[in-house]
This record gives sequence, C-alpha cells and structure tokens, in this order.
Amino acid sequence: MSRFFINRPIFAWVIAIVIMLAGVVSVFTLPVSQYPTIAPPAVSIRASYPGADASTVERAVTQVIEQNMTGLDGYMYMSASSDSYGNSSITITFEPGTDADIAQVQVQNKLQQTQSQLPTVVQQNGVNVSKSTDAFLLVVGLSTTDAEHNSTDLADYIYANIREPLARVEGVGDLQVFGSEFAMRIWLDPEKLNNLAVTVAEVKNAILQQNAQVTYGSLGGTPAVEGQQYSYTITGQKRLESVKEFENILLRVNTDGTMVRLKDVARIELGSESYQVSATYNDQLSTGIAIRLAAGANALDTATRVKALMVELSQYFPDWINLEYPYDTTDFIKVSIEEVFQTLFEAVILVVLIMYLFLQNFRATLIPSITVPVVLLGTFAIMSVLGFSINTLTMFGIVLAIGLLVDDAIVVVENVERIMEEENLPPRHATIKSMDQITGALIGIALVLSAVFIPMAFFGGSTGVIYRQFSITIVSSMVLSVLVALILTPALCATMLQSKEEREALPDNKILAKTKSASKTLLKPLEAFFGWFNRGFEAFTNSYQKHVSKVVHQLKRQIFAYIVICVALGFCFVRIPSSFLPNEDQGVLMAMVNLPAGSTVEKTKSTLNKLTNYFRTNEDENIDSIMAITGFSFSGSGQNAGMAFIKLRDWSLRQRDDQHADAIVNRSYMPLMGIREGLAFAFNLPAIPELGIASGFDLYLQDNGGAGHEALTKMRQEYIYAAQQSPLLMQVRANGQDDTPQFKLSIDYEKALALGLSVSDINTTLSTAWGSAYVDNFMERSRVKKVFLQAEADARMNELDLNKWYVRNNQGQMVPCSAFITTSWDYGSPRLERFNGVGAMNIQGAPAPGVSTGEAMAEMERIAKEVLPAGYGISWTGVSFQERLSGAQAPLLYAVSLLIVFLSLAALYESWSIPFAVMLVVPLGIIGAVLAALMTQYIPVQTVLSNDVYFQVGLLTTVGLSAKNAILIVEFAKELYDKGNRLTEAVIEAARIRLRPILMTSAAFVLGVLPLAISSGAGAAGRNEIGICVIGGMLSATILAIFFVPVFFVLVMRYFTKYIPADQKKKMAEEEEARIKERQQRALEAKRDISSGSH
Repeated sequence: MSRFFINRPIFAWVIAIVIMLAGVVSVFTLPVSQYPTIAPPAVSIRASYPGADASTVERAVTQVIEQNMTGLDGYMYMSASSDSYGNSSITITFEPGTDADIAQVQVQNKLQQTQSQLPTVVQQNGVNVSKSTDAFLLVVGLSTTDAEHNSTDLADYIYANIREPLARVEGVGDLQVFGSEFAMRIWLDPEKLNNLAVTVAEVKNAILQQNAQVTYGSLGGTPAVEGQQYSYTITGQKRLESVKEFENILLRVNTDGTMVRLKDVARIELGSESYQVSATYNDQLSTGIAIRLAAGANALDTATRVKALMVELSQYFPDWINLEYPYDTTDFIKVSIEEVFQTLFEAVILVVLIMYLFLQNFRATLIPSITVPVVLLGTFAIMSVLGFSINTLTMFGIVLAIGLLVDDAIVVVENVERIMEEENLPPRHATIKSMDQITGALIGIALVLSAVFIPMAFFGGSTGVIYRQFSITIVSSMVLSVLVALILTPALCATMLQSKEEREALPDNKILAKTKSASKTLLKPLEAFFGWFNRGFEAFTNSYQKHVSKVVHQLKRQIFAYIVICVALGFCFVRIPSSFLPNEDQGVLMAMVNLPAGSTVEKTKSTLNKLTNYFRTNEDENIDSIMAITGFSFSGSGQNAGMAFIKLRDWSLRQRDDQHADAIVNRSYMPLMGIREGLAFAFNLPAIPELGIASGFDLYLQDNGGAGHEALTKMRQEYIYAAQQSPLLMQVRANGQDDTPQFKLSIDYEKALALGLSVSDINTTLSTAWGSAYVDNFMERSRVKKVFLQAEADARMNELDLNKWYVRNNQGQMVPCSAFITTSWDYGSPRLERFNGVGAMNIQGAPAPGVSTGEAMAEMERIAKEVLPAGYGISWTGVSFQERLSGAQAPLLYAVSLLIVFLSLAALYESWSIPFAVMLVVPLGIIGAVLAALMTQYIPVQTVLSNDVYFQVGLLTTVGLSAKNAILIVEFAKELYDKGNRLTEAVIEAARIRLRPILMTSAAFVLGVLPLAISSGAGAAGRNEIGICVIGGMLSATILAIFFVPVFFVLVMRYFTKYIPADQKKKMAEEEEARIKERQQRALEAKRDISSGSH
C-alpha cells in the first residue's frame, strides 16, 4: 500500500486535501456546547389545585397521576412534590438514549387516562407536560431606573411583552417569571359588609353578573323577513376595564331608592396577582424571567437566540426599564471552549518544536507537522458524520490525540532518516525499506490504541455518553493518523527528504545559494546547540545500552522491583478519592435562604439583604452583580424561602486561587451560618447543570414501610443530625420545608344548620376572605387579566379576626362565625415529596473541603445503615445516581480494555505469550498517573485530582501509550531474533534503535498535553485533571518502560515461549511437507502391491 503511494505522491496529496476540505466544512457547521446531552431525558408534569393544602394536593392530584404512570419505556426513576400553594409537580427520568419526544407522548397518553379522576378545578386549569430540564439556563433581568415604578410594573411588562415571544424561541423548554402580572384586587371590609348586611357570596355573584361578556345576536339576522334591507350586530354588556367601573358595580337597590355599590363595602385597586415573589438587582427593584432548556436542546444556540430576541424587544422598552443578565451559564461554555482551542494551538506549536529538536532537519520536521492539520480536520469531519458537537469532551479528545497522531509520522520519518544515514540509501529506497520494517508496528499500535478506547463507547448511563465522546474522537484520529502514516507520510518522505550530500550541496541558483550560506551563518548558534544535544544524547544512549545489557542479565532483581511497583500501585490507587466530574468555576454561584416555618416575606427579605450585604462588602473584588429573589427557591416557594443569583467577575480578573468559585463558597460558609434568622448558604453549580441544581450529593430518604409523614420527618431530623456530626460532610440539609404551624377551623354543622345557615355560604365566605378567590376576568390594555376577591389585610392577620366575619341566615340575620366555629393549632407540611411512588424527603449536602463526593456518599450510606430502622431507605438521584453508576462500571471498563489489547497483540504477533511482554508494561504507566493524583492532594495546586471520569480517561490513554512504546521495542527485537541474533543481543539492539523515537514521541506527547495541565480560567479543572494525569503516567511509562520492556521480552521468550523464528518455521514446514509426501508415496505403493498380489 505504502509503495503504491510512494510512486504516486500527487494521489496521496489529493486524498489529504479532500480530507482537509471535509474537515473545514465540518468545523463551521458543528454545533458548540459545553457537554453533549449527558443528562437522561426527563418529562415534567405540573398541575395546580388553587386553595388546597399540601396533603390534599398529594392525595387528590399527585398520587392519582403517579399511580397511572406505569409501563413507560426506559423509565428510570420518578420524583414528585406537592405544596400548600396548590402546586403538584412530578418529574419522570428516563434512561439515557430514550427519545425525549416519545417519552413525552407516552406520559401524555397515560395522563389522558387519568384526567377524569382529577378534581374539576385541576382539569379546568390544565395539566402541563413538558420535557424541560430542571436547571436554569439563564435569567433575563429587568430593573427600574426611577422611583415611580415597582416590581409589579416590571413583571406585568414581562407577561405582556416578553414572555410569549421567549416561549416561542427554539430550545426554550419552560419559563419562570419572578413576579406576577396586574390583577383587579377587591379588598373586602368585614365591618362594612356586616353593617350593610351584604354577604361575600352576593359580592361574588354581582361581579360575575355585571362583568359578563354577553352576546345579543344581530338585527336582521337570518332567516330574515322578505324585503329586509340591512343587518347589524348588537353589542351590549362587555368586560369591565377600569377601577372606576368596578367601584360602581351594584350590590343592592333598596326600596327607598338607595343603592349599595361595591365601593361601599370594599377598596378596589389595580394590584398584583400574587404578592409573594419580589426581586432586587444590586439593591434596585427588579424582576426576572428564568429560562429552562428543553431536553436535548443546544444551550449555546438557545442562549444566542434568546439574547438576539431580547435585543430586538429592548428597542421598544420604556425609558425606566434596564435589561441585564444576572445569571448566565453560557458565558462559561463559550470561554471554556475558546480556552481549549487555545490549548490545542499551544500543543501543536510545542509538538513541532520538540520534533525539530530531535530531527534537527527542517524538512523532516515539516512532514509530521503537515499530518497534524490533515488528521485534526479529518477528525472534525468524522465527528460531523457521527452527529457529535464541539464540546469540552471532544476537544479534550482532540488535544490528547495531537500527541498520538504525530507519533505515527515521527516513527516513519525517524526510521527513514536512520536507514538513509546508516545504509546510505537515497530517500525513495530508504522509505520503501523503512515501510517494510514498520508497517506491522504501525498497524499494531493503531489496533492497541483503538482496543483501549473502543470498549468505552459501549457503556451505559451518562458516563457512557461522556466516554463515547472521548473514545470515538481519539479512535477516529488514531485510525486517520495511521492511514496518513501509510499513505501521505511515505510519499512526503520519498519526495521531500534529502540525503546528507544534497543538504550540504549549494544550489545552482545564485540567489538560493547566497540565501543558504546566509542562513547557515545565522543558524550557527542553533547548530552549536544541536551538536551539544547530540553529544549528550549519544552519551545517554551508550550508557542506556550498557544499562539494558546489565538488567537483561538480572531478571530476578528486576522482577522483584516490578512486583514492588505493582504493590505500591495498588496501595496508592485505593488512596485516591472518587468523584463524578471535577467542580468547575462557572462564573456564577447561587445562594439560598430558608427561614423557620411561618416566617413572613418581610423577614425573608431582611435575611436576604444580610446575605447580599455579606457578598457586597466581603467579596466585592470577585462579584459583579447579585439578583435576590424573595418567595422562591429550588427547595419550594413560600414566604419563608428566598434565593440569590450571584454573578462573578470575568475569569481574567480572578486569577488567584482564593478567587475561585469554590474558595468564595467555602469562605462564606461560617459568616452565613452566623445569620440567626434562618439557614443561609451559597453553593457552586454542578459540573453538568442538567443533572441537578447544587453540586455535592443528592439523595431521597424513603418511607418504604409507609410509616407516615410525621415518622419520616423524625427520621430525617435524626439522619441529618448524625450526618452533620461527620467531619467528612458539610452543608447537609433537608432540601424541603419543615412542618409549619397550621390554624385549624372546625365547623359545628349541627349549630350552623340550627341557625339556618347554608354550608356553601360558610365555605365561600371563609375561603374568599382568608384565601384569595379568583372570581372573573377583566380587560386591561387589551389583555385579559384576573379579578381577585380577598379581605383587607388587617381583617386576616390573627386568629381573633375570625370574629369580624358574619354569614347571613335564611331569616336575613347576620350570624358571627364565632357562633358555630371552634379553632385550634396544629402542625402540617407546606410541601410533601415522593420518590418512586413512596413518601420521601430530599436531602442535599456537600463534601467537606478536601473530601471527594464519592467519599461523602459512602459516608452517607454508612450513617444510613447505623441510623435508619427497617422500613426506611435512601436512593441516590441526579449526579449522585450517575456517579454510583460510573463507579460500578470503571473496573469492568479497565478489564475489557486490557483483554481486547491482549487479543489484538496475540493476533498481531501470532503468539499467546509475546503479548505479555507488552501487557506487563501497563502498571508502569498507571503508577505515574496515580502518584501525580496523590501529589496534588499534598501540594498546593489549582486542581486536586480525584478518581473521576476524566481521570479514568487519562488512565486509559496512559495504558495505550505505555503499550505503544513497548510494541516499538518488541517488534524490532522479534525481527532481529528471527534473523538469527541471540535473544539478549536482539533486545539490546532493538532498545538502542527505538530509544530515540520512543523518547521523541513521549516528549511530543507530554508537551502536547502540558498546556492542559497548566491552564487556568474557565473550565480549567477538567483540563488540569486530564493534563496532570497523562503527564504523570507518560513520564513514568517512558522512564520505566525503556528498562523493563527488554527484561519482559527476555523473560517471556526464554521461559514461557516455545518460540521458533519465521525462517526456521519455514524450514521445518518444508521438512514436514516432504515427510508427508513421502508417507503418501509409501501408502500408494503399498496399495499397489496389495492389488497386484490379489491378481
């Protein structure tokens, strides 16, 4: 194959150019994202049952829906919550790879069967099914610039002008507005109602009747009388539009002509639908709209489209509105991908420099350098075909591949140069001879490296998705690299390389001759450096050769050293903490406050102010802006909940270690604990936002025995208390709301009916006065908005206010509520949760500084065994669920990879024992990576390594590379041994010949990933992790392998192999063939004798 392209170099170039063109087209069309769609698809069901408390919602809505969600394809787990604001939310998570659209359709079909069992009000409000993720992609914030306007004006503007266009943007899954639009608020005064003997039901009916939209038909409608000349529509009563019109609603006209209007018993104003949620941005009144990503949508593209739409809409904003983005996760994606591209560029330059140092010949260096763009662009083309995106993982794969892909070209060029020098052959002949020698080794290397990475692609779960990105990228570039090394590189070597005489001869062209002599004088210092380097390298090679000849004769001592290394490896490996992915500084933080049950919005606001003040004063140099929201948080909405989006300054302004997001969070832990009013804490986002909201661990405590809510709450307190005592854990908290005191009303029906009262009148009066009744709609600025009826604030503040309310009986007398109602205090939950169909409570926490999530999870499991009685269990969810999965898969991954490497080598060498000479090298590489990981725990470095997905990929890369170095030595030693050299001599000579290319490829690889190891800024944690791991592994693999591989080869060949060189095999086969022929001949003759005898 190589010979064909050596004779037809232009054909080789054409193939390379076509590959590059395909790559260039792909680079501009590939989508960009932070990660591929790693999170398993989830479908959310949201329903609302106004006025119901949490337990009613759970019984009437949540459980009914849950019980019907059976027989869904790819179902993984289901979590649900019901709160005392009447909201029910169920999230069903499916296996990765399940089609989100089909999952949504299946859920909708199941829901259709359930609809009829739900309360009428729930059906009227509609049940929403969406496939959005839980985490926010970004928050669009609006703030006021004057004192006239408030949060309600802003929220109403969002509902009127922004919400609908945003919901139509491709990729937007769900929207959450922090605030609500205008509504007509009718505040009833119980004293006036009683004095004028008007009931709440009468007020409600009057509004419904006089604010009705009535159709009256038309004049001259069909069928018309003969000769009718015209036809007109009749208009009449329409929806009311202003406060004045509502004030004039008639409640009663007395016989003396006096009238009772709505304004006589109530105060009417244009207010807000809900007064629970409010927000500030850098202490200015503000509101925002948070955007959740649709499952499987591209984050970067969606954010770009959202921002483009906001720019368009902002042209029409009034002067008093300011637009900002207080929380945006896509800045991090953009910057981190740019950083990886920069790393890629640095890697290419460093690799070219190291090649020039070793080859010391511009033309020889140019050949492997040409292969870099060909292979890289080719890899992008393959990614495009396979439907991958440019993301952190594929880019890491490509950076790792740079070191690998120049290796093949280096091996070819170095061997051609060596043959030209040693045997004085012209370039073309040297190339042909060289390719005959090393084609087998090149294919072997490609097989082994592919064998290491391909098994990764078949893993399930989210980890499988991550591994697939790496493995396919690396294998694609490896295969391309070998093809280029067999097609393009030999063609380039044959045409571009020059023999020593050609290099030193002056060209015929005078100008070129002058340029050459001028450049020679300029490059004098470089030549002097090369001379010094070559002398040093020569001395090193000689001492290396002596050392190898020594170790080859000390097998027992070397084997003992090897066993010591393996034991040390096992000991160190266990000491590395495990986790799923490293925590990144994403440029944003979140903070939450949770006040004791029953706290008011006012109290929550003041606690949030303390939190924002802490960050404003103590972290001013790191923080760009803070948006604080009262009444909403991820652990549930309510007056006692609040949260803040904290945007950090750009990474370029935060270079120091103590300015990292994690450092800011850890510093804030104690000061925020000092806020007495409630629990306040800040947290970093998880590495993959789709897999959960907070970093750390996430679990559900399940009541599998059905002991009930109170017993579960008690167990939760005990479990959390035990966890808080552990030094390995911090911020262990219930991600939910504690039971709150509840005021219980008991109606004495006997008394009520005896007094001539109607039960429905009693219920209407109480629910309207103390709750908030949505009675009707009205028109405001051409938009349909709601009308709410509720008591004035001072008539529903404490339990004695019940005495202010009266209900009219059938004799027309006003009866006080206190005459037939008794009251008591009780406890109940404002938010109930379920997991996989049983009562559960969500618990979140984080590992203490220096502890990995894997250790923290193991600790939580240990505490659960000690504390929890029978009937209770814990289930991991979100990132923790995926981490458990990946931890279980890792050993299998390594085992399968090693097995396939072994089988590939056995096929290559046509021997079951020789592959062991290569396989035994593997621990020598891993020990370096493991030691590098352990060292980061004791040396103050930017990123502490743990045994996570990146580390596992780094280890596999190290395994592949250490095997590759061994293959180069074994291939040559075997060839020399076949030619009749003595075993030890063959090994020593092979080690000498291959030392230069091994050191060169290893140095190229180490320098290729060096920019990863030392980079900082956005997304540095992942880059450092892979870089440090691979450099550690590569250094130890190279330094140890060049001495141990000869030992292994001698050991295997001498004691474990009945190895016969190929020539001898041929001779023996010929002899065997002759023997068989002879035997056949004899048999035939014998047959003939028998037949002639019988005649």
